[in-house]
Amino acid sequence: MSAASSVFFQGWLAMAGLIVAIGAQNAFVLRQGLLRAHVAPVVALCAASDAVLVFAGVFGLGQLLQGAPALMAPLRWAGAAYLLWFGVQAARRAWRADGALAVGGAAQSRTGVLLTTAALTWLNPHVYLDTVLLIGALGAQQAQPLAFASGAATASLMWFTALGVGAAALAPKLAQPRTWRCIDALVALAMAAVAWQLLSG
Repeated sequence: MSAASSVFFQGWLAMAGLIVAIGAQNAFVLRQGLLRAHVAPVVALCAASDAVLVFAGVFGLGQLLQGAPALMAPLRWAGAAYLLWFGVQAARRAWRADGALAVGGAAQSRTGVLLTTAALTWLNPHVYLDTVLLIGALGAQQAQPLAFASGAATASLMWFTALGVGAAALAPKLAQPRTWRCIDALVALAMAAVAWQLLSG
């Protein structure tokens, strides 16, 4: 294995270890996959966003954010507010036994879905902590930072593709009101947990 390949794999492994945790972004991709609605653009936006943040972190943005922690405060509050709002909507769907499936499967425009995806990605400080600060710091120390960043971005693309496509494949078996209530309840809990982490600092 060449030096570049080894660094690429290190980047892939570091990102893979971070991204599999259930969070707001993953929960939304999972839900869209189960709905089989706009899966490809959602996956593309998530992967592209992670790639931009990873490369920015590896090549300098991480050091900027470390030197100016006040920049994260407005983002933390805005992200927590949005996550709480999204979680409340999911909780309402889970509570309404007669309407959980209908609301959960309601058609939403591609623009609306992509705006929600962007908000859950770019308004979530955890994304910056993982991709920009942590991955960025690790990548900046490598002899071949480009290979490391490329490996991390590849792991993100593979994960979101597997999550979205895998959920879509399972959708026919999960299209029952009780299942959707459980899914929305989990989404609500995930959003609330991430929001609490943000608000508690």
